Amino acid sequence: MQVIDFIATHGAWSWVVAGLILLALELVVPGGVLVWLGGAALVTGVLALFVTIFWPLQFVIFGALALVSIGLWLKFRGPGVASDRPFLNQRANRFIGQEAVLDEPIRDGIGRLALDDTVWRVQGPDLAAGSRVRIVEADGALLKVEAA
Repeated sequence: MQVIDFIATHGAWSWVVAGLILLALELVVPGGVLVWLGGAALVTGVLALFVTIFWPLQFVIFGALALVSIGLWLKFRGPGVASDRPFLNQRANRFIGQEAVLDEPIRDGIGRLALDDTVWRVQGPDLAAGSRVRIVEADGALLKVEAA
């Protein structure tokens, strides 16, 4: 209730100060959202300076402006920066489509395969050690294979 009392007492200036604080916070905590919230607060404050608006309607105006501005930003900002290492945290996915030779036979659907410096568990049809397989899917640390 203190926020409502503060806005009711100080009126439009409280929105202007809140908007400036949100814009300053964007410099410290980057992400893009606080810019739009700060802008919505500033517009609400400037509007309330020139037109007498009761505080409940000021909150509605701020909320509507914030939702619209953030929605438009999300729609038009475009894709993020393309990564030069798209599989950084998905190590197993980079092996999909590769062919390799089984180190251990696949028995009852499970076997082992050495790729790079790691031994991976593989799942697929029963095959003998030394068989060539193609990696078709990654499920966590389990590679799903088929005969190549």
